[in-house]
Amino acid sequence: MEKVDLAEKFARFSEQWKPKIVGSFDDYHVKVAKVQGEFIWHSHHDEDELFMVVDGRLTIHFRDRDVELVPGEFLVVPKGVEHKPSAAEECQILMIERKGTVNTGDMENSSMTVQPEIL
Repeated sequence: MEKVDLAEKFARFSEQWKPKIVGSFDDYHVKVAKVQGEFIWHSHHDEDELFMVVDGRLTIHFRDRDVELVPGEFLVVPKGVEHKPSAAEECQILMIERKGTVNTGDMENSSMTVQPEIL
């Protein structure tokens, strides 16, 4: 058991939209990412996805509405719900996802689909 310093983890990388695994428990990964701009529309058929803002502002777009998150707020996107995260300025986020969850869900994208590395 070791504590995790999120500020130290975020300081170790600069690339955006490339999640990093910073912890795990049961069948879940705790991931961090820096994001800016727009991601792609996608859904996860079998997994819920938690987004928490550590720094900045994140908008989760849904087909019928947008939800803006600020530091200290989180949102759980239920499995099967199409969504598109975006951030006008760089934003630091924490995600909790089932192990094996692909960041682009059902949408394979050569520039956006990545395997998370362990920090």
